[in-house]
Amino acid sequence: MATTTRMFAVLVMVLMGCCCSAKIYKVGDSKGWTAKKGSYYEWARRKEFQVGDSLMFEYDGSVNDVTQVSSRLEYRFCNSLSPKAVYNTGHDVVTLTEPGYHFFISSNHSQCIAGQKLVVFVVHDHPMIPPPPPPRKILPFGKDPSDFYSKWSEEKQFHVGDNLLFYYNDQVDDVLEINSDLEFKSCDTTSPVAVHNGGQDLIRLTKPGIRYFLTSKIGHCEAGLKLRVVVRPLSKSVPKKTQLSPFDRLIKWLHESFRPHPHH
Repeated sequence: MATTTRMFAVLVMVLMGCCCSAKIYKVGDSKGWTAKKGSYYEWARRKEFQVGDSLMFEYDGSVNDVTQVSSRLEYRFCNSLSPKAVYNTGHDVVTLTEPGYHFFISSNHSQCIAGQKLVVFVVHDHPMIPPPPPPRKILPFGKDPSDFYSKWSEEKQFHVGDNLLFYYNDQVDDVLEINSDLEFKSCDTTSPVAVHNGGQDLIRLTKPGIRYFLTSKIGHCEAGLKLRVVVRPLSKSVPKKTQLSPFDRLIKWLHESFRPHPHH
């Protein structure tokens, strides 16, 4: 098996794109860049941003700005003390020049706390990969999702070195890793191995075995928001035992049978 690292997008993201020209996205659409709790998560999660795309921020420059910060902590706590960049014209176009996470907030702290912040995940353009079908790996909350992630994981083979990307609303859910099948079945979150709550969490599968993930939010795990994956070891090439031909076996037998023995 090839040892290339793979990434599996869990919940709502498919990390594949198609060859297309760069796009310009107006942040917030007709509402623009303003304070509204949760609106930018909903806005961003329906889009796939690629290197070369641009974000257009429209807002009242007399009371707001666009501050790009470097880390999730700065984003989460609306910390604009060490910005990566500041835009304040009221009509700013920011080009996404590299893959990864990009964090934007308002330096007006009360506005940021009220929801005026945006995180986008940017992927490389993949010209050789056909466009994915309409997203069907979104949790179908309107229907019975109880076996959704079970079927999702059964369709895939996970190996050591692969990654899982959990993409979700961190105001509503989180990702807990737990130890046992019993905890998984009963949605027991009292003794987690790890807790992730960033909204876009990348988890590397570092060893073979069974990994269990669920949410701690009451009712959500019971409704099916949990994932079990079986991680396989990397396959190792085992040298095959050399098979001798009948003629070679005859030569070997003659050599061993008639070779001279030392005299005593």
